[in-house]
Amino acid sequence: MTEPETPAPPAGMSGSPGPLMRIIKNQPFAFLLVGGVNTTLGTGWFIVWQLLIGERYGYHAAIVLGYLCNVLCAFAMYRYLVFRVRGHFFRDLLRFFVVNFGAFLANISLMTVAVSFLHFPPIPSQLVVTAVMAVVSFFGYRDFSFRRKPAS
Repeated sequence: MTEPETPAPPAGMSGSPGPLMRIIKNQPFAFLLVGGVNTTLGTGWFIVWQLLIGERYGYHAAIVLGYLCNVLCAFAMYRYLVFRVRGHFFRDLLRFFVVNFGAFLANISLMTVAVSFLHFPPIPSQLVVTAVMAVVSFFGYRDFSFRRKPAS
């Protein structure tokens, strides 16, 4: 009887599968699951900050504070639970921030259009913008943040 084949990490990533793989067994699905958790967590942070300070400081402050509360947690979850890549910690972190900050800038831009110009309410607008950014960010993390060159 042969051993079941371990799935290859997506996008040329290297490293042993993370602990989440013991349960999920499919790395792309595990990636999407963690992304969903992080998206939900980030949206939750936005809502908390919007309710706490939104009236006084505006939705932009809620976006910034939500982003700061979520970004390092997201990096750690992807790096250690899903991919368990080795080495290049600071390079991975920098690349993660590039993708994440790009999504952050797009988030603020889209929210500004939705809330300030189209006069939509902040919380439903953020939910829609978050869904769009989750799809875009998936490809950035997969193809850039944690990418490893294939071994020769």
